[in-house]
Amino acid sequence: MSGPPVHPLHEIDVDVPLVRALLAEQHPDLAGRRLVRAGAGWDNALFRLGDDLAVRLPLRALSVPLIEHEQRWLPELATLLPVAAPVPVRVGRPSRLFGSPWSVVRWVDGVGAETVPVAERTPWAAALARSLAALHVPAPADAPHSPYRGVPLAVRDATVRPRLTQGPRPDVLLAAWLDGLAAPAWTGPALWLHGDPHPANLLVRDGRLVALIDFGDLTAGDPASDLATRWLTFDAAGRAAFTAALPEVDEATWRRARAWVAPLVVALCAHPQEYPLLDAVGRHGAAALADDGAAG
Repeated sequence: MSGPPVHPLHEIDVDVPLVRALLAEQHPDLAGRRLVRAGAGWDNALFRLGDDLAVRLPLRALSVPLIEHEQRWLPELATLLPVAAPVPVRVGRPSRLFGSPWSVVRWVDGVGAETVPVAERTPWAAALARSLAALHVPAPADAPHSPYRGVPLAVRDATVRPRLTQGPRPDVLLAAWLDGLAAPAWTGPALWLHGDPHPANLLVRDGRLVALIDFGDLTAGDPASDLATRWLTFDAAGRAAFTAALPEVDEATWRRARAWVAPLVVALCAHPQEYPLLDAVGRHGAAALADDGAAG
């Protein structure tokens, strides 16, 4: 450890010397590779390891089980996808150096879609739709359960509704949320979900979607929460392309998907100074809801 973290969400600080020490302790054949910090999100830090690998470590207690879910399930789920995923290839165990699990994962070259102008995302909207459709298959009974994604909207109402005033266009967010609450609930099987397929978790390269990343929120349930990316990621042309490439989605599911945009907008806009690009994603999502009106 190198001292207390400065980010308001982070509880654990990690740096290159710590990561190298962990590799030397548990995977010594990798310890001599070039190692550079590649970034950090709300939950995890990423260090590039050589050309083809990365080390992924949790930055707060809440994200520890998310690492464990990726280690258990992502090797299997990645086989369903037509694009790449950062599959764990080595497992890091808790030790005296670092008391949480961590992973060595495959590195995928690309940039986060949040860095790409919205109008330039349409060419791969169909690829994202096909990727989510491939993932959205019935999950086993022991799949992870998230209290925040894939659940009935009514389960989240008492928490979400008061928070909608904190986001941009609160009137639009509330209208979408209430309309989704009024829609028929999901009655199908619990499907595998990515859990958080907003633009920062989509890697693109040369105008193509090349990977879905950050499967820490993977869960099983109603696919509507994943389909909220339709508004968070695309403009009107992209939304049309995304919809056309999906298997038929009923109106109730689209209404619930629009509702899920509302709490995601609030979350994405919660830390504008630390994450200005995520703030922009959230604001775009609110504007997209307004542009589409109540029908989705």
